[in-house]
Amino acid sequence: MSLVLDPLPYAYDALQPYMSAETLEFHHDKHHAAYVTNGNNLLKGTEWEGLPIEQIITGSHGKNAPVFNNAAQVWNHAEFWKYLKPNGGGKVPGKVEKALIEGIGSVEKALEDLAQAGVTQFGSGWAWLAVKDGKVAVSKTPNAENPLIHGATPILTIDVWEHAYYIDYRNRRPDFIKTVIGNLVNWEYVEAQLEKALG
Repeated sequence: MSLVLDPLPYAYDALQPYMSAETLEFHHDKHHAAYVTNGNNLLKGTEWEGLPIEQIITGSHGKNAPVFNNAAQVWNHAEFWKYLKPNGGGKVPGKVEKALIEGIGSVEKALEDLAQAGVTQFGSGWAWLAVKDGKVAVSKTPNAENPLIHGATPILTIDVWEHAYYIDYRNRRPDFIKTVIGNLVNWEYVEAQLEKALG
């Protein structure tokens, strides 16, 4: 099987009160799991069967939309869970702070721009911090798209599909994004991804 559903890196209730156990159960066990099942069915007999997920994503983009959509959503979600942690948020680590200042101007501007990207993404999609050409930039992508297909390496993402927040926040996407950034971001994982991206 090319695509796997990794367990959440914390208990279902670990992100409360900011994200409920019900949200994580639906989001991980239903939505994320469905992308894995559908993706594996769609991969059978294709040139991407058995390849690493990043190669499936970049290889199928623009060639096979169903394979791309499901594989990219599996990867996007697997990363999203790692960017969250109980008692997250807080002070940005020094290396990340330096990269945000160099790429975007300040930590405050970077986080404001990230939040704004998520708020203004029309319909379903994702907001990202990603490294391209050695600099961190903010971007947003529709549906399953991610920075990998644009030659960039993600270091943080926020899921702004409605199923990410509707149980807890109803239609208040800006409140959800602000809460994630302030209270749930796993900055240690962001720092580790930044170090990898910068080589």
